[in-house]
Amino acid sequence: MNYQTTVSVDEKSKETKPKKEKKVYDQKPTSAFIGASWAALLVGIVSYCIGLWNADMLLNEKGYYFTILLFGLFSVISVQKAVRDKLENIPVTDIYYSISWFTTVISIVLLIIGLWNADLLLSEKGFYAMSFLLSLFSAIAVQKNTRDVQYIERSAEDKK
Repeated sequence: MNYQTTVSVDEKSKETKPKKEKKVYDQKPTSAFIGASWAALLVGIVSYCIGLWNADMLLNEKGYYFTILLFGLFSVISVQKAVRDKLENIPVTDIYYSISWFTTVISIVLLIIGLWNADLLLSEKGFYAMSFLLSLFSAIAVQKNTRDVQYIERSAEDKK
């Protein structure tokens, strides 16, 4: 018969639990990934802008779509910054974090509404949507790479 008390069982379980180690981020992104991220960002932004330049739209429509691109880029960079700050235990207010996510979603919704109501061919609408999303995704990657490199360089300086 097993007559162990709950105290001895608790003591045993405490001994066998592995302690959580703080994860160390010491792997720099490769230069190929950094270059690909920047290239994707430039291709996305430039192709979107060339499409706007050549579009048969009124100037105020072109301004609307260009502003949405800038708004979206700023929003996703803010989201990535807030997420990364939280990961690195840098204080981030909940309101800033929430506003960053809200503005990101709103920029995408505004693009969808604009394209839905635009007098464009379906292929043109798809072009704007894809170049917009490519720009947003690559802006996140560029911001992440920048933060990774800075974090690792700062950690290396702190060790010295």
